[in-house]
Amino acid sequence: MTKATFYFDGNVPYGFLISGHSGFAEEGEDIVCASVSSASYMVANTITEILKVNADINVSDAKMKLIVNKEQRHITKDILLGLKLHLEGLKEQYPEFLETLMEV
Repeated sequence: MTKATFYFDGNVPYGFLISGHSGFAEEGEDIVCASVSSASYMVANTITEILKVNADINVSDAKMKLIVNKEQRHITKDILLGLKLHLEGLKEQYPEFLETLMEV
């Protein structure tokens, strides 16, 4: 199962940790993993390359963690909420393969 944890400071999201393989299908054919990965990379690239926000990003096998520095969290709030909404929609379609959590 893929787990997506979103970090919040009050009601402001400031990062996420996505880890694990969904197990929906074999590697290379897993639409759940592909959807989660694509959305996560799009958000990370938008934050760092388009918005030019300083974020701590760590990527390894089946894991991505992104933390936005405190001074720039107001800039990334909406895109992180968009990722959360997107993943919650995927979770509704594939509840056995994706879990979303909030950590305050």
